[in-house]
Amino acid sequence: MPVGKIIKALSGFYYVLNEEQENHVVQCRGRGVFRKNKITPLVGDRVSFQAENDAEGYILEVFERKNELVRPPIANVDQAILVFSAIEPDFNPGLLDRFLVLVEANDIEPLLCITKMDLLNEAQTQKIQEYAEDYRKIGYDVLLTSSETEVGLELLRPFLEKKTSVFAGQSGVGKSSLLNALNPELQLKTSNISTHLGRGKHTTRHVELIEIGSGLVADTPGFSSLEFMDIEVEGLKECFPEMQRISQECKFRACLHMNEPKCAVKNAVEDGDIPSYRYKNYKQFHEEIKDRKPRY
Repeated sequence: MPVGKIIKALSGFYYVLNEEQENHVVQCRGRGVFRKNKITPLVGDRVSFQAENDAEGYILEVFERKNELVRPPIANVDQAILVFSAIEPDFNPGLLDRFLVLVEANDIEPLLCITKMDLLNEAQTQKIQEYAEDYRKIGYDVLLTSSETEVGLELLRPFLEKKTSVFAGQSGVGKSSLLNALNPELQLKTSNISTHLGRGKHTTRHVELIEIGSGLVADTPGFSSLEFMDIEVEGLKECFPEMQRISQECKFRACLHMNEPKCAVKNAVEDGDIPSYRYKNYKQFHEEIKDRKPRY
């Protein structure tokens, strides 16, 4: 049976890129066995399929995934490019840290991409550069970009080569504009910020993998809230690399960096070695997870 990768899911159809035939996409439906076994094929899934002709077929098997995300629904991601605007909407480290926790929890390599740098004045530029340096010290790659001036795009392109990447971030930060700048032939729909709501309108309605260079990139529907449904309080600290590195110096091996005495993480925050806003976000997420209603 031929094998391929789902590059788009829309209205009950799955569009499979055939591995054996370059640029050949087959429109498939899922067999009833998937519904019976509660298997939902996702964009990014590697599948076997049966083609009744050159254009139509059925998915027969979904191969094992190395990872999957729920929002956006996508599987087998090599890296997550977290797109956040410097302004309009304003850069939001709390929301960025929320994305980073979810990416870290799924063992996906993150790349931080801050857009709309061309709209900043000198003082605003300096503040964003300070944030960027904070995250670089943690160990994250951070790119400062502009879709209008194309600043930073030459640095972004090599990260996309031969990888499946997901572009994710708050609505209105310029994900589609960035992809259009990388490949003008895409002509993805973009939209201005809603002045009433102060956030972007959703311009991407479905998940689709698109080719940029030798890589595949998912432009995902924007969203502004994420929940830690599958993360426990004990695992949260592992999603903050700078805290994980220093936690071995805590007095207690199972230290949660909250109220425990002789906590190396809290000392690092006091000394300025860990940004206070990162620790503030960690505590907020900890309380959110702890107060989460149990699922039955």
